[in-house]
Amino acid sequence: MVLSCPIDYRYGREAMKAIFSEEGKLERLLAVEAALARAHAAVGNVPAEAAKEIGRRANLKHVTPARVHEIEAEIRHDLMAVVRALTEQCKGTAGKYVHLGATSYDVIDTANALMFRDGLVLIEKGLEDLVAALAKLARDHRDTPALGRTHGQAALPTTFGYKMAVFMLETHRHLDRLREMRERVTVGKMAGAVGTMAGFGDKAFAIQDAVAKDLGVGMEDGPTQIVQRDRYNEMLAWMANVATSLEKFATEIRNLQRNEIGEAAEGFDVKKQVGSSTMAQKKNPVTSEKICGLARIVRANLTPAYENAIQWHERDLANSSAERFILPHSFVLLDVIVQDSVDVFTKLHVDRARLAANLAAHPGIMAESVMLRLVEKGLGRQDAHEVVRKASMTGKPFGEALAAEPEVAKRLSDKDLAAALDPGAYVGMAPTLVDRALAKVGHAGAKAQRGARKAKR
Repeated sequence: MVLSCPIDYRYGREAMKAIFSEEGKLERLLAVEAALARAHAAVGNVPAEAAKEIGRRANLKHVTPARVHEIEAEIRHDLMAVVRALTEQCKGTAGKYVHLGATSYDVIDTANALMFRDGLVLIEKGLEDLVAALAKLARDHRDTPALGRTHGQAALPTTFGYKMAVFMLETHRHLDRLREMRERVTVGKMAGAVGTMAGFGDKAFAIQDAVAKDLGVGMEDGPTQIVQRDRYNEMLAWMANVATSLEKFATEIRNLQRNEIGEAAEGFDVKKQVGSSTMAQKKNPVTSEKICGLARIVRANLTPAYENAIQWHERDLANSSAERFILPHSFVLLDVIVQDSVDVFTKLHVDRARLAANLAAHPGIMAESVMLRLVEKGLGRQDAHEVVRKASMTGKPFGEALAAEPEVAKRLSDKDLAAALDPGAYVGMAPTLVDRALAKVGHAGAKAQRGARKAKR
């Protein structure tokens, strides 16, 4: 077999790929057919023993992808090939009850719901692990002063822990969104060719409800031939949103790892890892770069998803081929970048000395602090701003230029000026914001952690 898609040989965890593999999809299609047979039996449409026989045969041991391929090659219908492959495996008369009253997308979209449910569980666990990794960094660096930047320029002091707390809160919101949307997106249907349930007769709702309960998924409230794709769009938009956040986090690490900044870096195996084929000294942020690249694919999949939602009348087939790509690829690739993000932030090296050196190299970031200290001493805010602005533009060392300003010399002692220029004393409420963020996401705050360590001693 020639493998042409990188997901086949390069990207993706086996657990996620198994869900969306050919076998994983077939297994879930068969599970839906078995649940439908049991539902019919429950309302008296199908003999109980026939439903049991269908259930016994509706698995990969009896219905193989190879046999489905053989049938599809003859009849050119993918779901009907599954139905026939299952039917021919059933003993006695059970086979004649397979797929009773259903249309193809009753089975396909309900199987999709099963795949979505299982795939979202894996992504949810990954995001929980990412929150934990970011929470640890936030705790550990709650009070570590860091240079805050805006427009790519030195701005004001912050703490490295607060930077991580911001990422943690964003990830936590994605978990909230996932849990809130789960019931809307893990939805199948048992409603027939145009959504009227005509093929299920007067027991249609009982059959639909039984299938839903059996499989543990919801059912479309207003079906046509398919589950309405606004549901898929919500899920894929959420996935694009998560991917965007992870690309943002990774971009920050890529920037902080630049030689001229050097404040944080991905873990690097110095014994074996190779950074470049020719530049032997390189330690490139390759995992963060991979996150950024794959995130763009996840976002790009949202465009065909939106177009798929525009159907002719009760349904056309234009969505089918596109969904064969965008659904498994979005799940597999998002899972990859979530796991890679966990790896980056679990192994992140934070250089405290470089953080301090970069702060010291930019004394001008204390302009606001000095301005507000002058206001406290009676100078008007606008006048104080102008005094500090002029001092910062002289080209002289900032502290020296400030001391030479008459308004500064008149109002601030050397001790006052030195205090106003201390970046470690001007991180505002950043440590408290870290504590509040940790409490919000359910991770112990820095004070509680310190108390626990003291108690152990």
